[in-house]
Amino acid sequence: MATKTKAKGGFLELVKTIVYALLLAGVIRTLFFQPFWIPSGSMKPTLLIGDFLFVNKMAYGYSRYSCPFAMCPIDGRLLGREPKRGDVVVFRHPTNGTDYIKRLIGLPGDTIQMQDGVLFLNGVAVPQAQDGTFTEVNEPQGPMASPPRCKNQPAPGGDCEADQLMEALPGGPEHLILNLENGFGDNTPVFTVPEGEFFFMGDNRDNSMDSRFPRSAGGVGFVPFENLIGRADRIIFSSGGSSMLAFWTWRPDRFLKAIH
Repeated sequence: MATKTKAKGGFLELVKTIVYALLLAGVIRTLFFQPFWIPSGSMKPTLLIGDFLFVNKMAYGYSRYSCPFAMCPIDGRLLGREPKRGDVVVFRHPTNGTDYIKRLIGLPGDTIQMQDGVLFLNGVAVPQAQDGTFTEVNEPQGPMASPPRCKNQPAPGGDCEADQLMEALPGGPEHLILNLENGFGDNTPVFTVPEGEFFFMGDNRDNSMDSRFPRSAGGVGFVPFENLIGRADRIIFSSGGSSMLAFWTWRPDRFLKAIH
């Protein structure tokens, strides 16, 4: 009898330990840091498919999207702080419920336009300078085995290339962008960012469905402040293969790398 009671007590302690651990993980994920795995190439070269990072959820305060399944009972934002131009931000897509990661380009009241691949912010061209060539292997990437998009047409296993430029946002950090072609997003009408909303773009300018495109066409449109989840500050881990267990595809040079 004593053995059974002891075994039952040990099982209950194990269950309580697991429950406490899950509750603690939920609190950390909701209030502090949320894990995020980069699934697409829309933020190359800043973020690569297979980069793993934690999103800083304290950066902009909290909204209902801070909780899993948008369950936080928050109207608007709690402890809200305005994001800065140039931040790399994870946000909830306004219509399809998916988490996206893009760079913040336009603040409320800004005008945004693309002309021949050059970003115009409030009527002024944002400086760009050639910065070499971005090169990667032309092979499937990540769990979805997505092929990279290239400016050239390499054979499988060859060098996939894209023009790389350094862009300098006013008041924000310099960051690298890619140019693949003269795409649909290289020439746009003038967008005026509404109050309480933001304009986002991917650094891989010809491979990103972002605020340049309406939601009806699969884009993001303007993103309300409450949809912002947090800021991406640092890559923790990176793997270029279909599984993080495939250690031969790990990218040690990207471990703990700051995001600019």
